Formats: sequence, structure tokens, C-alpha cells
Amino acid sequence: MRRILVGLKRVVDANVRIRVKTDGSGIDADGAKLGINPFDEIALEEALRMRERGDADEVVVASIGPEDVQQQLRNGLAMGADRAILVQCGDTLEPLGVARVLLALVQREAPMLVLLGKQGIDGDHNQTGQMLAALWDRPQATFASRIVLADGVAQVTREVDAGRETLEVDLPAVVTADLRLNEPRFVKLPDIMKAKRKPLETVPLAELDVDTRPRLRNLRHAPPPTRGRGVMVKDAAELVSALAARGVV
Repeated sequence: MRRILVGLKRVVDANVRIRVKTDGSGIDADGAKLGINPFDEIALEEALRMRERGDADEVVVASIGPEDVQQQLRNGLAMGADRAILVQCGDTLEPLGVARVLLALVQREAPMLVLLGKQGIDGDHNQTGQMLAALWDRPQATFASRIVLADGVAQVTREVDAGRETLEVDLPAVVTADLRLNEPRFVKLPDIMKAKRKPLETVPLAELDVDTRPRLRNLRHAPPPTRGRGVMVKDAAELVSALAARGVV
């Protein structure tokens, strides 16, 4: 079966103002709206379009986290995914740990393509896809703005500093989605109701026998410094003088 595996991460909604805990130990997500990482949502949309074009037979979404991450997986099923897998874990994993968990799922599911968002909007690591490809020993194409599947290869247009480049990678492969790849579809109420009847498998992390021990330790979180008030100047000369007084020019 031509299967696509899509990773979904639960994050604080992009429109929510992030708060740091008073003791600096992390982000205060209590009461905050949570949702699917926007780049992962784009990856899922692309997988669904591939299936609709006849390039794939099944789309499976997977996530790692506590039991209530099922809500985000159900949203993925409502978008159109065929089934979902939740790797139940109470800890926040580093990118390498996430990549190892995804590798275990890849070995179980044998997908022809793994689609991930290029990064999570919470940690902004941009590492998981690359690490998964290395562990899986398969090709990778990152920052995809266009993907075409044909004859066992994926032709991927990706955004780079100098513009765009097009790569051709053999399948199976790992591809990470950039912002311009597509615009995710709007989920309708009937689709939400249908999603409740779609299969969602829960797998305890311990069952996968994966080493997810952290290798880094966050010492402290702090909010960015508060921006000072602007200063009005009468003309360009006064602006230059003010900048010179601050040692900027």
C-alpha cells in the first residue's frame, strides 16, 4: 500500500500571546488555546492532496504526547486522514527523541513518504525531519514549496537563500513542508463527526523501546525585553543626532 505518514505536533495556538512562568521554568500553557503546529497542518494538507490525485492510498497521522493530544489527531482525521496513532508520553521530547519515535513508527507502518512540518512554532528547532532521514538512512528534502510524485521519486522544489532549487529524491523519503506549499482546507462539521468513527490507536512510549533520554537541560526561560516607547523627531537631522547620541551611527 502506498502510505504517507504525517507527523502532527500540538503547540500553543499561533495567535496566543506566550507567557513565561514566574519562576522561569518554562512556558505557561495553562488555559491557552492549543492546536496543530501550522507547518504540520500544511504537511497533512499536501498528503491529502496526493491521495486525492491518486498518488497515495492511505494517509496516517501520528503524534507524541499525553492522552488529550487525541483532540489534535481527531482534527487531523477531520481534515481527511484515514487513521491516527498517538504515542502516549508525558514528557516533552527533544528533536532526536521525536525522530527516534517516528523511526519506530516508520518501521511499523512502512510508508513510502514521511511528511513533516519544517519546524515547530514553539521550539523552532528545524531538526526532526533531518534527524529522522539520517536515522532511517533515506533521502530528505526540506523547506518544500512544491512536491510532485512520479515513478518512485519525489520532485521537490525547495526554498533556499538564493531563491529556489528543485531536487529529485528516491522514495521512501522524508520531506518537510514550508509555508508556501499550500493552504490547509477548512474543516466542516460533518467531517468532525465522521472523524469520531475513524481509528485512533494509542501506543505507550515504553512499548516502542526507544531511547528518548534528554541530552540538554534548559536552565531558564525569560520573555523578550519590553520595547521602549518611540521618540518623535522633527526632521532627518534630529533623527541622525538622536541615533548618534545612542551610538547607533
